Amino acid sequence: MLQSPRIEVLLDIKTTLGEGPVWDGESQRLHWIDSADGRIFRSTHDGRELRSWEVGEPIGSMAVSRDGSFFLAALKSGLHRIDVATGEQELLVDPEPDLPNNRLNDGKVDRQGRFVFGSMDTLEEQASGRLYSYTPEGQLNTLDDGIVVSNGPCFSPDGRTLYFSDTWTGLIWAYDYDPGTGQASNRRTFASVDTSSGGAADGATVDADGYLWQALVYGGKIIRYAPDGAVDRVIDTPVLKVTSLAFGGPDLDTLFVTSMAKPPLPRFPADGQQRGSLFAVSGLGVRGLAEPRFGA
Repeated sequence: MLQSPRIEVLLDIKTTLGEGPVWDGESQRLHWIDSADGRIFRSTHDGRELRSWEVGEPIGSMAVSRDGSFFLAALKSGLHRIDVATGEQELLVDPEPDLPNNRLNDGKVDRQGRFVFGSMDTLEEQASGRLYSYTPEGQLNTLDDGIVVSNGPCFSPDGRTLYFSDTWTGLIWAYDYDPGTGQASNRRTFASVDTSSGGAADGATVDADGYLWQALVYGGKIIRYAPDGAVDRVIDTPVLKVTSLAFGGPDLDTLFVTSMAKPPLPRFPADGQQRGSLFAVSGLGVRGLAEPRFGA
C-alpha cells in the first residue's frame, strides 16, 4: 500500500546540474554527478563520508565497475575509465567524434553488466543523439538514433523491457530488450508527458513491482507509472528542477532525487533556495531493485 512520503534535504551542495544517482549495494554507497561542473559524488545513505572526483568536463552518467576499482563515466569526449583511488582517467571510446555539438548523457547498466547510455545535442534542438550500449569486452553498439536529449534509460525487473525518453518529444518509450544480445527492438510509446505545462521527462528508475518512476524536470514532480503506462501516483517536490532519481539505502526503500541549481539554458525557470540539493524521499511503501555493476 502506498503511503504519504517524507521529503528531506540529504545534502545541500548546490550542484549546478545534479544528475544520475546510483545506489551501489556492495559498497552501500550512493553515487551521483554534477553534470555541468564535471564531478562525481559519493556518500552513505544518510549523507556522511562525502567524497568527490573532478573529471574536467561535462559528465552525463556513470557506473561502478565490477570490482569497484573504477568508474565508467560518460563524459563529453567519450566513455572514460576513472580510477577510484587515483582519479586517473583513460578514454575507452568516443562514439561521436564527428558531432562536436553533442555530448553523452544519461546511462544505466543492464542486468548482464552492459552500460546503456545516450547522447544529446547540447542546445537541445537537433535530433543528432543516439542510444548506445557498451559491453565489458569493449564493444560499442548503436541501439537507436534521431534523438534530441537522451534520458531515463532503465529496465523492467526481468530485464526484458528497456524504458527510455527523448525529453522534448514528451514521449517515454519501451523497447523489447534481449538480455542475451543486448539488442533493443519494437520501440513503442509507453507514456506521454505534456511538455506544454513546463515539465519534461528526465531521469527514471523502476521499482520492484515493475512501476516506472520519473523525474519531471522544470515541473517539480515525480511521477509513478504502472506497467501499462497509466499514471499511478504524482508527488510534488520542493523544487521545480528535479532531474533524476534512484532507490537505495540498506532496504532499497529510500528514493534519492537530484536537482539542478542553475538551468543549462536561459529559457528554463528559476527555483528556490533548495535548488541543487540532493533529496531523500522516505515512507513510500515501495522498494527498488538492486542496480548491477558494469561487467556484473
